[in-house]
Amino acid sequence: MRKPFRKRALIAVATVAVIGLTACGNSGTSGGSPAEGGTEGASDVSVAFVPKIQGIPFFEAMNSGGQAAAKEFGFTWVYQGATTADASAQAEVARALIQQGVSALAVAPNDPDSMAPVIADAAAAGIIPFTADTDAPNSKREFFVQQASNEGVGSALIDQLAQATGGKGKFAIVSCGRTAANLNAWIDVIKAHLSTDYPEMTLVDTVYADEDQARAVSMAKDLMNAHPDLTGLIGPCTTAAPGVAQAVDEAGKIGQVFTVGVGTPQAMLPYLQSGASSASVLWNVEDHGYLTAWAGWMAATKQPFPSDGQPFDVGRISGVTWDDANKVLLLGDPLILTADNAGDFDY
Repeated sequence: MRKPFRKRALIAVATVAVIGLTACGNSGTSGGSPAEGGTEGASDVSVAFVPKIQGIPFFEAMNSGGQAAAKEFGFTWVYQGATTADASAQAEVARALIQQGVSALAVAPNDPDSMAPVIADAAAAGIIPFTADTDAPNSKREFFVQQASNEGVGSALIDQLAQATGGKGKFAIVSCGRTAANLNAWIDVIKAHLSTDYPEMTLVDTVYADEDQARAVSMAKDLMNAHPDLTGLIGPCTTAAPGVAQAVDEAGKIGQVFTVGVGTPQAMLPYLQSGASSASVLWNVEDHGYLTAWAGWMAATKQPFPSDGQPFDVGRISGVTWDDANKVLLLGDPLILTADNAGDFDY
């Protein structure tokens, strides 16, 4: 589901050049043919994005959005990541991109602390370093492109589970990376809402499956066995969300154990249709990739974000906001996916 593109008067024709890369993991360099967008010299700009892991639908959708922005505004988009959710492997990919001399480098850190020195190296090399999807607030990143507020995502997750369970019972969380800042922030919001909004709901355990759906399935089954009276599971990442739903389906507990999570539309659609998942809390992932790419291009070409605090449009996206104090570029509110609307998205 995409909104129409908005063309601006300043848009000129620029040629997108493709650069070659070598690094550990698979490469996903994306360039293109002459495209509308940019300012003079924009074709020399390259914006790179290093996801937590390459190959899963979530980050591939971000890549598609980044490609679209590069084509529209006229710059080179580089998508490259490791094939495992490993902080050291991710750092190697980022260092290779620094050596290539990209103009701007966006990272979704598996471990914000271990990525901080790499971000500092990028800044020292004259590259614009920033984060997207997951922040590293204690690093030298210049800004964070956030998909939705932590409060928005966390509260939506617990609200959707409470709606399914009647606001009562025991539940558990199967998360991904133990050090992922965004996931931990959402979990903190979930915990905060228990005491204020859902005193009859109890969080019994939180486990970590990294970015491995099969492991999430196994962990969810273990949790159901350990807590026979469990009524809910939350998977706050795009491999755990289908993982917990799959576990409930395979355990024959649809209607007894309710699940919600942060899952991509096509991955969640069969579980939403079967009732193994009650809802998925997400956002337009392709638009998030588009915004990430645009932000890198803006920073590399020394164009400031609007600073009046009002929502603004970025190409095809409406309602983007910039928090200058915290250096956060926010895509917008989360989207609730159900059996009725998940099929509207092709990722």
